[in-house]
Amino acid sequence: MAVARVAAPMWLAAGIVLIGLAPARAEPCPAGDAALGVSRTVEIDTTGGPRFGAQYPGNDFLQPGEVVLTFDDGPSRAKTPAILNALAAHCTKGTFLIVGRMALVEPELLREVAHAGHTIGLHTWSHKKLSSISAAKAKEEIELGHSMVEKSLGQPVAPFFRFPYLAASHSMLTYLGERNIATLGIDIDSKDFTTRKPDEMMRNVLTQLKARGKGIILFHDIQASTAAGLKTLLDELKKRGFKVVHITGAKSVPTIASYDKRAEQLIAKRQVASVNKEVHAPPVFGPDSPAGNEAIEPEELPWLREQKPDVAAPGAEAPPEPRQKAWWEF
Repeated sequence: MAVARVAAPMWLAAGIVLIGLAPARAEPCPAGDAALGVSRTVEIDTTGGPRFGAQYPGNDFLQPGEVVLTFDDGPSRAKTPAILNALAAHCTKGTFLIVGRMALVEPELLREVAHAGHTIGLHTWSHKKLSSISAAKAKEEIELGHSMVEKSLGQPVAPFFRFPYLAASHSMLTYLGERNIATLGIDIDSKDFTTRKPDEMMRNVLTQLKARGKGIILFHDIQASTAAGLKTLLDELKKRGFKVVHITGAKSVPTIASYDKRAEQLIAKRQVASVNKEVHAPPVFGPDSPAGNEAIEPEELPWLREQKPDVAAPGAEAPPEPRQKAWWEF
């Protein structure tokens, strides 16, 4: 496979983006010419922590008509399988930015995502807004999330990280650079967490794509509108001539031993709790989530509350009812 090398911006002279054609499939796609497939694969050298997306101009590897499909906050047993099926129907690939606590609860599903050939990246341990906490706590969120996802998956993950709420801080951008982890921003926001309606999610994406012509698209594989509407949206992207680019990491970044130990301890506690039938059901977020779900704390994922159907979360809500501790907190 021929590969071209493209230098990164001057502020990241060590970074290289490797761009090549996607490898030929071993078997033809069942959908044939109707499938999006993968137009090409971009292998990214994350040395120095390059940054991508509209928030970080000057490091754009996409050509007109190209999109990257990214999915935050999972995996979710209630929603992720439908998303995997939609991607498989088009023989295409996405990037899943994983919350560590979700990986802890759903390790088997996480492995299903990786086995399907999708890229696995990072989205903190518990979805805290890193710009609102101390640098020490923010580093803990990054590193414990990293260790948990790798331990749950059983293999290294791609060194791609997305800030919850896209709320980056200068100190954490610097830290990620020191750790050689790339920051993924976004270009297109599906806003799928605001609605159950697939049509509304699709309209958000297509309207923005019409204006920009390309981009990194943000979805959440915990949201009903994406789970129900992704296949139809991919059909429409194919009709409109868009092409999917799959991103991968040139090399993995080692985890930190102290956080690996903590992740292993939490996994062991989960296994004991499972034997004792004390493990809570996997988290479900968004407009159709049950109130009081304990697998991830409401204060860490503010939209993890019961909402009225088809209504975006208001700017302020009453505090959730007191809850009992989850099993990993004892």
